[in-house]
Amino acid sequence: MAEFADHAVLRAQAGHGGNGCASVHREKFKPLGGPDGGNGGRGGDVIFEVDPSTATLLDFHRRPVRKAGNGKQGAGSNRNGADGADLIVRIPNGTVVLSSDGTVLADLVGTGTRFVAAAGGRGGLGNAALASPRRKAPGFALKGEPGQDRELTLELKTVADIGLVGFPNAGKSSLVAAISAARPKIADYPFTTLIPNLGVAEAGEVQFVVADVPGLIPGASQGKGLGHDFLRHVERCSALVHVLDCATADPGRDPVSDLDTIEAELAAYEGMVGAGLASGAAGAVSLQDRPRLVALNKIDVPEARELADLVKAELTGRGLPVHEISAATTEGLRELKFAMAELVARARAQQPEPEPARVVIRPAAVSEPGFEVVRTPDGDYLIRGEKPARWVRQTDFANDEAIGYLADRLARLGVEQALAKAGAEPGDTVLIGDVDDAVVFDWDPTLPTGSGHVSGPRGTDWRLER
Repeated sequence: MAEFADHAVLRAQAGHGGNGCASVHREKFKPLGGPDGGNGGRGGDVIFEVDPSTATLLDFHRRPVRKAGNGKQGAGSNRNGADGADLIVRIPNGTVVLSSDGTVLADLVGTGTRFVAAAGGRGGLGNAALASPRRKAPGFALKGEPGQDRELTLELKTVADIGLVGFPNAGKSSLVAAISAARPKIADYPFTTLIPNLGVAEAGEVQFVVADVPGLIPGASQGKGLGHDFLRHVERCSALVHVLDCATADPGRDPVSDLDTIEAELAAYEGMVGAGLASGAAGAVSLQDRPRLVALNKIDVPEARELADLVKAELTGRGLPVHEISAATTEGLRELKFAMAELVARARAQQPEPEPARVVIRPAAVSEPGFEVVRTPDGDYLIRGEKPARWVRQTDFANDEAIGYLADRLARLGVEQALAKAGAEPGDTVLIGDVDDAVVFDWDPTLPTGSGHVSGPRGTDWRLER
């Protein structure tokens, strides 16, 4: 199996909340001890956390399902269930989290950055918490809510200061090996590099990360060659270095045309991705605005040195700093490293100070009902809303008293009035939740709810015995 992966599909399963307990306190000489059922524990979250010691998504190919712990059930004597354990999933710096429909959920940059990938379910209330002057001894408890179950796509965008771009076999990997301690695979054929290689270089007091971006050929922005698989690794680089092959024997190629081709592919890729392309290490700077250097490589070959001398004036006339180098003999590498370090230092100085994270709370308006009633294609009435759906999930439909409690909650929320306003008639079919997985019942508007006293044996409701 490969040692590097920058794309993975992960299933994150949060823990389910524990059920509440329906219990009555029993003690000698205290026949009416009252309800003492405890609440269920909260389900654990699946949390992504950026870890600098993790550099690849390969582990998610080996283990594509991550599951947090479930909450424990409540018990008598007012004993609450234990919360489920959160699952901390270590991910590389620069990971983008997308939903199953391609929506970007999080862009995780910076050691310690966290994102709750799947939230655990709430624990159900025990009958002690449900007791009220109207229900002094509830014979039911609420069920725990299921945790989120999400299929997520992870994409790794390498976080580097300098990105080396150029045609296959231009010497990018050789340059990384020559200026750092990295030891990428190097061979004399195209597409030797199939994964981005990172190396840490140093010039003076500046230390920076260099990444070579493999597989750029004409049409890469449309996915040809390695295309989009590695173009995204350019996005976070503070500066770009064009590594141009001055010793190529391919007909129709020269350093100037190679530069124009790669620039065109970068521009086309940025146009496809959109305005939100650049993020992370390079801030919100467009690829077209990134500082650039040109490295004319392989001047250890006499013909290549002559070609480099011919094209240097034209490239300099475009405003590009040009360095003639040989990754094989290290000629010109010291000057190139200091030029890279200067670009990195300038980019770091221009970055704004990080602002403290702010949590924006937007509470719903008091007048908003929190649900809506819509007609289905079959003519039924569908109640959509976070509260009704959650209450249905918490209800034990094997217990009539729990069903009566649900009816009371829906009545207080205004569901009865909304159904009547929508034109519902007695006996009409009403659904609560998602259409594919909804709870279905026949509407009986004459059923008294929200008033009177609940009486009868525990677990029963006289309104449902008619």
